[in-house]
Amino acid sequence: MLQVTETETLSEPPEPPDQRVRQTLSTPLSTLEPTRHSQLKQTPRPALWADIPDEKWLDWRWQLAHRLNTLEELSQIIHLTAEEIEGLSAEDKFRVDVTPYFASLIDPDDPHCPIRRQVIPLGRELQAFEGMMEDSLAEDKHSPVPGLVHRYPDRVLMLLTTQCASYCRYCTRSRIVGDSHATFSKTDFEMQLEYLRNTPQVRDVLLSGGDPLTLAPKTLEHILASLREIEHIEIIRIGTRVPIFLPMRVTEEFTAMLHQFHPLWMNVHINHPKEITPELSQALAKLADAGIPLGNQSVLLAGINDSVNIQRELVHKLVRNRVRPYYLYQCDLVKGAGHFRTTVAKGVEVIEGLRGHTSGYAIPTYVVDAPGGGGKIPVMPQYMISQAPGKVVLRNYEGYITTYVEPEDYDPHMIDHLDRFAPERSEPGQGGVSDLLEGRSLAIKPEGFDTLHSRGGAQHRLNSDEAKWKPYGVGEESPLLHLPIPIQREASNGNGHNGNGHNGNGHNGHNGNGHTTALLHKPDSPNGHNGNGSGNGHHE
Repeated sequence: MLQVTETETLSEPPEPPDQRVRQTLSTPLSTLEPTRHSQLKQTPRPALWADIPDEKWLDWRWQLAHRLNTLEELSQIIHLTAEEIEGLSAEDKFRVDVTPYFASLIDPDDPHCPIRRQVIPLGRELQAFEGMMEDSLAEDKHSPVPGLVHRYPDRVLMLLTTQCASYCRYCTRSRIVGDSHATFSKTDFEMQLEYLRNTPQVRDVLLSGGDPLTLAPKTLEHILASLREIEHIEIIRIGTRVPIFLPMRVTEEFTAMLHQFHPLWMNVHINHPKEITPELSQALAKLADAGIPLGNQSVLLAGINDSVNIQRELVHKLVRNRVRPYYLYQCDLVKGAGHFRTTVAKGVEVIEGLRGHTSGYAIPTYVVDAPGGGGKIPVMPQYMISQAPGKVVLRNYEGYITTYVEPEDYDPHMIDHLDRFAPERSEPGQGGVSDLLEGRSLAIKPEGFDTLHSRGGAQHRLNSDEAKWKPYGVGEESPLLHLPIPIQREASNGNGHNGNGHNGNGHNGHNGNGHTTALLHKPDSPNGHNGNGSGNGHHE
């Protein structure tokens, strides 16, 4: 086994507790210094770097300049297996680069080491698998300008670079990441910014890549400043793995620069508890002390973290470092990731093992990023067992089964007088199921549905009137929305439940029609407004 040398860096001793309390009471919060650690242990280094002085080892530029990427270099610190040698020798492999710091976390004798598996290629990485795609999330298809992905109504993904500090073998964007010729230019940045200036529905911008934190500091600062000049951009988020691969990049000068652009959020990418080292903890503390809310996005990886116990240890370490577990991703159908994929059932099992067994804020949302570009789909255990009018049967994490009795007199329109003052955001074409529930549409049709079912026939007297298929009371063009008085909803059995509806007069006295979902009547209907109906309603 290779020898390692452990070094330590000493910092100033902590203030006495009572002095710290007095300072907190008398000093504005914004001027308090971050809590100092009396002693910060460094991760042990392999013998290859034992003599490197701290001023170099802790310099992020030195780390980037001395990354390992060849079979010869990696064999100096790892006892490579035949399959790793095959992966490293492949001509068309995805880019390999490992910072000396991250390489120092690798167990040189364990081919199953979770750090090693994430950055050292295997021969099977080149094997195709069913469903594999180059761009499995269709990001490039949903890109109005180079590097900008606008999939969701009010937020965009802004790709700033194709470069990373180190390269994950399961990378979703391996089609461009690592390729210096595919990176984005100042012209691309300006096109992205111009699109955002002209698209007021966007309120949230996520910076990613590659890794935005590998950009020249002045370039990143310029982009952040440009985004802050756009009035309708409310929040900026940064997705990064630099603190994990290169924690020394997070300097006080760097966090002070980020602090200028609040509200600014950051999601890091930590997959295994072994990645949370003293160096990373210090970097996360600097970011949190700068007021940056931190989240974590993990990928469920076979043989690395597909275990309830490992995931529990990970989320507990995250929250101790002021990082909220955000997403747990199912591995994408991307080239090179086949051997990392688990079943979706395994992901549900992980969430089942966390929910109720640990703090709610320590549980990520498990998602499948829909192949073909459908966006993130949450997947979770089934906690609702059954449902009937007025009752819901639920179970908890222990298998305890209970019934929740719903209110009979709930009036969903009670909120209307407040809701009409709440801002409503336009989501043209993307309302989805919410549009069905809100009455803005009656159905969601697959693309080409009407053309397919016309069977190539010609237009004739029976199919030429589009008004036949416009549902009354549904959609923005419906006359229902322009009526001066509410549409009457008739109840079955004449007057709704118990003759006159709940509490004797229906919902809050709405014409005695009771708590039912009824057919909508036109204003001139004999059973319309102020009528009691004659068994025309439909029960809920």
